Amino acid sequence: MTFGFAPSSAASLSASAESSAASANPVARMLEPAEWAAAGIPLLRNPREVVSELHALHRPRPSMAVVAVLDSDERPRASASFTRRPAPADGWVFRNALLAQLRRVIPHDLRRRTPVRTAVLIYCREGDGRWTEEDGAWMWGLRDACTLHGLRCGAYITLTHDGWQVLGEGRGGRRPNADSPPEAFGLMGGAPPLPRTGGVTSEALRRAAAR
Repeated sequence: MTFGFAPSSAASLSASAESSAASANPVARMLEPAEWAAAGIPLLRNPREVVSELHALHRPRPSMAVVAVLDSDERPRASASFTRRPAPADGWVFRNALLAQLRRVIPHDLRRRTPVRTAVLIYCREGDGRWTEEDGAWMWGLRDACTLHGLRCGAYITLTHDGWQVLGEGRGGRRPNADSPPEAFGLMGGAPPLPRTGGVTSEALRRAAAR
């Protein structure tokens, strides 16, 4: 037999009202740069190589997002790209879109006590590399999607006409950028660019291209 205390109806209604208000407020579903920096996001050892490889694989253009899962050596194990729908920036919507892509290309790691793989996100957009509320919504969505898929939340990277920028780190470069031809950036290891792929298919194509 177990004993406990049931919350009062007033407390339950108050909590439910607060939850409903938060879910109805997109502004609450974004992360400020200071919050992102305080989250302990692991630094990429060589962000340009990661950005260049994913750029060659997915050829992003403005309004496209590329989510990738990296192993401990920062090699993409799976990746997917999709186009952002024209709607107000909302971290919950972005979370669902990212989670759907992750589930499509790689099994979850929820059975592990500690995440061993890291998800990173590149978002190609107009404007410069400075933080926007849209970026904050993507950050919120990436962090939540990683939690629900058993992954470590990794870098959020913007890709604009000026170049790429790892937000929260201050690292970036001019190339690749939103206008760069993918042929200019071969995959790490010298393999030629491959079409948009993910999961097992990606690995099979990568091995075939390396032969």
